[in-house]
Formats: sequence, C-alpha cells, structure tokens
Amino acid sequence: MRAVHIHGFGAVPVLEEMPDPQLRAGRTIVRMAAATVGHIDRTVWSGGFLRHPPLPYIPGVEAAGTVVASERHPMGQRVWLRGAGLGTTADGTWCELIDAPDEALGLLPDNVAMPLGSAFFSPSTSAWVALHEIAKLQAGERVLVTGATGAVGSMTVQLARDAGAEVITEPGEPVTLLVDTVGGPVLEAALPGVAPGGRAVLVGYTAGNTLALDIAHFLQRDVALLPLNMFRREAAGRAAAPELLERLGDGRLKLEVRTFGLDEAAAALEWITQRGHRGRAVLVPPHSRSG
Repeated sequence: MRAVHIHGFGAVPVLEEMPDPQLRAGRTIVRMAAATVGHIDRTVWSGGFLRHPPLPYIPGVEAAGTVVASERHPMGQRVWLRGAGLGTTADGTWCELIDAPDEALGLLPDNVAMPLGSAFFSPSTSAWVALHEIAKLQAGERVLVTGATGAVGSMTVQLARDAGAEVITEPGEPVTLLVDTVGGPVLEAALPGVAPGGRAVLVGYTAGNTLALDIAHFLQRDVALLPLNMFRREAAGRAAAPELLERLGDGRLKLEVRTFGLDEAAAALEWITQRGHRGRAVLVPPHSRSG
C-alpha cells in the first residue's frame, strides 16, 4: 500500500510504498476513502503537540472508509475513524489501508459521502459540545460566533440557530455567549462584547494562542472563560455523532469539503493555513480525486 510518511518534524510529507497491515486482535483494517487534514495534524507534524508518534510516522487523526478485515466490525461496513491515538501517539490515517483500534470506528450512514464522513467529526462535535455541554445554550440567547466562515464556526452558527438562539458574527450589541474559534486578537476584541455574567467558550487559536487581559476590568465584568478540550470530551462528541450525521445526511447541516490527492498532503497542510479558506481539507486516493 501507499502511505504518507513524516521523517522529521516539519519535513515535507513523502508518499511511499510499505507492506499492507496484517489483522491483529483488537484492530480493524479499513480501506481509506478520505482522510482529513486538520490543524491538529499540523500541530503534530510541526512537533508542537504534547505527545507524538515515533518517527517516521503516518499522520492523520480522522478518516472514512470501508472495513476490509476485522473480528469486531462487518466486512464492507462504511465507517468513520477518529481518536484512540490515531495520528497522535501512533500511525494515523493518511494511507490506503488504515490499521485502527476497533474503538476508533463509528458507523457512517449510506447517505453521507466519504469525504464528509471523514471531515465531520471535529467541527460538528466541537460546535455541539461547545454550545450544549459547556455553554448550556438556552433558546433566545444572543450569541456571537467568531470565525464563522471556518468549519467549526459555520457549524456553531447552524447549530446555535437550530437551538433557537439569535446569532451574530460581528461584535455589536452585547451578547450572553461568545463562541470564539480563532483566538488571539480576535478573541481580545470580542470579549468586551460579552455582557456581565455571560460566558465565552474558547475553541481555537488559529489567529494566535495568547490573550492579554486587564484583570481588574475582567473581574468586574464577571465573564466566564470556558475552554473546550475535545480530547477530554471525546465521549460527548461520539455520543452526539449519530445525530449530527443524520442532519448532515439530510441536508439540515452543511459542511464544505475540499479534496486533495494522497500525494498532495503538503499542499493540503498549506491550504488550511490560508486566511479565509472555507471548509475542511481531505486526502483521497487517486481514483477518487475531484474538484
């Protein structure tokens, strides 16, 4: 099979031939149809993640495909993959045959395309958990979402509106809830718009990972800063996944996806850093390349 390898942190990804994986106890082999390229993949690739696989390694935290060998999952089953160390502590999904822990797999409905099935988990579950598990969103609230054109931001806007909230994407009238997906100066500018006693859920930091606070002013406003850590809240995300996939399948939720060939991993890693890019990047086998 062919797999993308990283031979040094920050090094150019290389597509190489390697032996096919063999079935082992507690593992499932999946023929990859799409594998997501996300910011977590960039962080691991750059060497900035707290933990990382031994070099050389195959990146990729998320994917979708079809089961080809397993003692637990039916042959031919359409699945999405995420977690259980994929791409963070062990080899990941940027390969034609993925060797994954059984527990990393979830059922992918027939009406959800493979690229969307690969890309959905991180943005949709992050938005869901931010709104419902952390912020405890109530109908009628006024919500400011930063980075609304991005994958997580667009999902947050859609889900908040579905829950009966009034959503704005630029600071203006005071809000009771801020969901910030970009961090840095954008977060600093948005925080004063949260009404006293309100809360701000911190989801991402693509615009910067530091925040300067006037502590005295901040304490007087009594705004709660609530960080989202989806590794700690993986169970909540997985519990929400079937409902989110149902909405994606019938069109109630929409997520843009751009496909790259498996040999275009470097281009995909660069594309997701471009300001204003929309949706998520996924790698696909050459015969699936489109758009």
